[in-house]
Amino acid sequence: MSRWWMVRAGDNNELIPKWQTQQVASIGWAELGDPKQFSSRDKLIEKAHSVYAEEKPGTRLSWAGQVWRFYREIKVNDRVITYSKETREYIIGIVTKVHQYRPDVIDPYYPNVISVSWESKKISRDLLSQGAKNSLGGILTVFRVDGWGHELIGLLGGTSSPQPSDSNGEVEGINYQDFIEKAKTMIEDLIDRLDPWQMQDLVAGLLQAMGYQVTVSPRGPDGGVDILAHRDAFGFEKPIIKVQVKHRHSASGGPEVQQLLGANPQGASCLFVSTGGFTAAAKSSAQHNGVKLLDLSGIVDLINEWFDKMPVDKQALIPLKRIYVPV
Repeated sequence: MSRWWMVRAGDNNELIPKWQTQQVASIGWAELGDPKQFSSRDKLIEKAHSVYAEEKPGTRLSWAGQVWRFYREIKVNDRVITYSKETREYIIGIVTKVHQYRPDVIDPYYPNVISVSWESKKISRDLLSQGAKNSLGGILTVFRVDGWGHELIGLLGGTSSPQPSDSNGEVEGINYQDFIEKAKTMIEDLIDRLDPWQMQDLVAGLLQAMGYQVTVSPRGPDGGVDILAHRDAFGFEKPIIKVQVKHRHSASGGPEVQQLLGANPQGASCLFVSTGGFTAAAKSSAQHNGVKLLDLSGIVDLINEWFDKMPVDKQALIPLKRIYVPV
């Protein structure tokens, strides 16, 4: 059976364009130095205990273990998969050269590098079975997902019916934080299933939970404003917030931010919500004009904070139940 590795492309998938250009994958923990200098995993762990003394012991072990695996266990012809949150797509490649310590290739912060031939075709997360979604949602930077290779290959070749698997992938190093991150990813899946009008209602519900009165635009042309939020019942008290909501996989651009700025009411604070993220031009325009941007990850964070205070009908859009885990 082929070995499959999930490798995270930086903290926010920011490395993916560089990986595809350079045909590599890379991970960090530069403070450990070149792992080739360590004769065993235990020696690398000793170094981690030294340079990451302020971290929890379990965290040090996990970090050293991931570097060791990336260095020693990933082989030529293994499969690598990474995930883009912005497009909600998985990118797959084949390892063509094993580990090199190359701070000059991608970034000195990500000096551990393997060569990867990346496929041009991507796999939408929506096409995966629920088991695959759960397993691929782990928080570790490097972990095995062998059990889902058959399904991924099928989808890469255009097969839409996933194959059952007895394995949920690797569980070593999984802790409560991993559980939380998987839960966040599943909330993203629930949000992704909403239609654009339900998405407007969800954002309105979050604003209501924060204590705002809201007016949601009816279906049809909205002049660039989907929601108006204000503190008092009549809408006189400032701040008044005008909100544009774009629920799609593509990123929102600078002209759309400008449209929100120019829409009535003039002088209102601006909030732009885009589940597909934002282009660099949109971010620049927003920063220059004081527009608050909210992407899919930010929406999930607000839901985790405000869900209990949302109106019941808005909670029903993404039904959740609070649970407790040991820390």
